[in-house]
Order: sequence, then C-alpha cells, then structure tokens
Amino acid sequence: MTLTDKFKKLTDSLNEMKSVVIAYSGGVDSTFLLKAATMANMERILAVIGISESLPDDDHEVAKQIVSMLNVPHRIIKTEELKDEKFSTNPRERCYYCKTELFCRLKEIARKENFLHVLDGTNADDVKDYRPGRNAAIEKGVRSPLLEAGLSKKDIRELSLELGLPTWDKPAAPCFASRFPYGENITAEALDRVKQAERFLKGFGLKELRVRHHGDIARIELVPDEMAIFADKDKRTETVGFLKTIGFKYVTLDLQGFRSGSLNE
Repeated sequence: MTLTDKFKKLTDSLNEMKSVVIAYSGGVDSTFLLKAATMANMERILAVIGISESLPDDDHEVAKQIVSMLNVPHRIIKTEELKDEKFSTNPRERCYYCKTELFCRLKEIARKENFLHVLDGTNADDVKDYRPGRNAAIEKGVRSPLLEAGLSKKDIRELSLELGLPTWDKPAAPCFASRFPYGENITAEALDRVKQAERFLKGFGLKELRVRHHGDIARIELVPDEMAIFADKDKRTETVGFLKTIGFKYVTLDLQGFRSGSLNE
C-alpha cells in the first residue's frame, strides 16, 4: 500500500467516525492524527491534553500551541497515577494502569458530551515493542486509526513534513516513568530528579538522551556520536557535580548509547 493510500484510508476512517475525543500529547503521532482529523470533514473534534508528574513540564504548553494553530478545541486534565500503588510500585505492566486511568477519563468525557469515539496515536511500529498500555486501549474500546491504516513512524514523519507540521522531526518523548527499572518505586521526588538531570544535559546542546534512574545511580544514555562531549573534563566535572547535588551518588555513561526502551531489554 502506498503512502497516499494509507493516508486516504486514515482520513476515510476518521470521516466515518464523525465525532472524536483524541488523547493528545503534542508528539509526532498525536499531532499528525489531530491534523488528519481536521482534514477529514469530521463533525466534532476535542483534543484532551493530560498532564502529570510523569510528563515533561513544558509538553502541555507546546501541545496547547499546536491545537491553537490547528484551530481545534482542547481541554486539559490532570491524571494522578502516582496515587495508584499499582503504578507507583512499578510492575512490568505499569503503563497499563496509567493508560487505564487516562482512557477512563476520556471515555467519561465522550459519554457525557456525546462524542462517538475515543482515539489514541498508536502507530504500526508501536505493536512491535512491549507496550502494556495497548491492552488498556483495547479493553476500553479506544481506537488507534494510525495503526488501523498501517502507518509506521517513518510514514508519519514523512507525511507530517509534507503537511508542514512542526513535530515532523520531534524526538520521541516517553513519560519519565520509563526511566525507572521495573520494581523500583516511582515517586514525585525521583521523577523530578530525572527531569532536572535531563534538562541539565540538554543545556549542553544534546538532543536525544535518557537518564535512567537506578536508585542512587544515574545511567546516562547518549547518541554514540555525542558521547565525546564527556572527553571534556570540565563538562564531566560539571555533570557529576550537578547530578550529585540533586540526589545521585554515582554517575555513569552507558557505552551502548541511547536506545529507546532499553529498560525493556
């Protein structure tokens, strides 16, 4: 199936849905889905932006800017997954509990305001990874039009560029809970520690990175071409010093480099 055929399949499907609530994060997939919905001659669209301690602090601001640009009504809700021990104790199915809460909230909005469907931005590549949150979507009857149309992440980036979307080359930004090995408790303080560490490193101009939280150890993953930054003694000293001030005792560089979902290995 060509890219044009996939996009037509997507917009035809959206047109048939008529009215939708879209789980919107401001990322590559959900922005493309939102744009496609605006092109599908739908009757009603509502973008719902969820915020929580697990998400980057500025993501919802970017998301609000994009929905305004696309002229789509939006709403912000605060999710409280940290209050659920089934999430905070960080079992392997952690994402299932987080997504269950989000989708229940969205389904309730759809029910009260007479929207016919709730959608998420799952794409065809996502089902190749370990994603327990996908089970929550299936159980709650949330549809994934990008997956249904067979659109991969590469397809979505290419089409997003053609459509002039600012997110076409945006790096993946999974929630900060993904920085914790399964079984290590997730707290608001630990999440903030990871956020501060990654914000600090991005100040060096680094783009795609992760700081994995292993108790009192910070394991830094960088794109291999950018590892040389730590050949600079001053940057090493500054990094170690800052990460220790925010609560880490040891700071390590992962020689395998950045890889999305490394804690699923």
